Amino acid sequence: MEVDKFFGSAYIGTKRFAQRDIPTASATGFGAAADDYMERGIDLNEQLIRNKPATFFMKVSGESMIGAGIFDGDIVIVDRSIKEKNGSIVIAVIDGEMLIRRYDTSMNRKRLVPETTKLSVIEVSEFSDYKIWGVVTCVIRRLESPA
Repeated sequence: MEVDKFFGSAYIGTKRFAQRDIPTASATGFGAAADDYMERGIDLNEQLIRNKPATFFMKVSGESMIGAGIFDGDIVIVDRSIKEKNGSIVIAVIDGEMLIRRYDTSMNRKRLVPETTKLSVIEVSEFSDYKIWGVVTCVIRRLESPA
């Protein structure tokens, strides 16, 4: 065997790669003509999560955000590294209680607005025990009950 014609493994010793970086392989040694047009699988972590260490999944209870399409039992993906902005749906902690609301800043005041007429708007003053815990980036909903 000639050393200059030896081809080693494609693995170069790093684990920092995305799913799209993995080439397709053929067990026979010959690639099929259709492999050029083959789509790779969908990785939900790659699609839905921007910052893994700062991302959390939370189950919603209650109907405070039904107007925004977030229902009781839905799972929301919350990113703590994103800064809240006007109109963002946030997880807020007020007096030790976690709430999901729409963040609204207008005329130098902060408000947490529910997306239902059954609840009232929470006006946040500078003396309130209040903190934005994270920003909701995605909603996951099961359409059929598990068998």
